[in-house]
Formats: sequence, structure tokens, C-alpha cells
Amino acid sequence: MQNNAARTELGQSPARRRRRWPWILLLLVLALPAAYTWFTLTWSYSDGERVGVLQKLSRKGWLCKTYEGEIAMYVVGGVAPQIWSFTVRDPQVAAGLNRWLGQRVRLHYDEHRGVPSSCFGDTVYFVDRGEPAQQ
Repeated sequence: MQNNAARTELGQSPARRRRRWPWILLLLVLALPAAYTWFTLTWSYSDGERVGVLQKLSRKGWLCKTYEGEIAMYVVGGVAPQIWSFTVRDPQVAAGLNRWLGQRVRLHYDEHRGVPSSCFGDTVYFVDRGEPAQQ
């Protein structure tokens, strides 16, 4: 009779509910950062295009390999160019860009702010396509 009095409305004893809390807490500790990472990688803060001379494209990273590149954007001749750094996550896009090293290119990018790790890229600018630019 006393055992029945200790049961909750759901039919479970308090001891059984206490055993669940560590599992629920562990699930939250794992799920919340994963959800935040997913959100920052799928939601785009801004997007646009940049045109410049593709100077560098290299595959970097100790554990997570990404392609990191730079284009030089010349405003007028005789003035030092502005260097714009970007990240490419897709190997097919990187292979296409690699063919155009040293040439003017037009790159489309998405800006993802707040990505929690450099494992996804060293910059906040993620290039998803590119093409040779008209002179």
C-alpha cells in the first residue's frame, strides 16, 4: 500500500524518475550544440558575389580539411589590392576554382556568422560556386 502511495500520477516511482535525469541532461548537452551548429551552417547572414584575381586555393586543417582561398580585388591600377579570404567546403567547386588560379573570377558566397568551430572553415565566407569573369 505504501509503495502505491509513492507512485506518481504517471505510474512511476520517484526513484525511477531520478534515474532518467542524467540521460535527459546528457541528451540536452549533446543536442543543443548540434542544433546551434546546424542552424549557423544552414542560415545565411548574407550572400553576394565578389570579383577578383584568384591568387590562392589550398586544402587546410589538422582534422577537418577545408579549402581556403584568396582573391585580390583591384579597384584601380597602381593601388594595392584588397585581399578577400574565403572558404570552400565542396571539393567539386574547389576543383573548378583550381583551374582558374591566376585568372579573374566571379565567386558567389554565403556569409555564416557564429559558426562554433574552425573545423567548418577558417572564414565566415563560404563560396558555393564560381565562374571566370569577363575582363
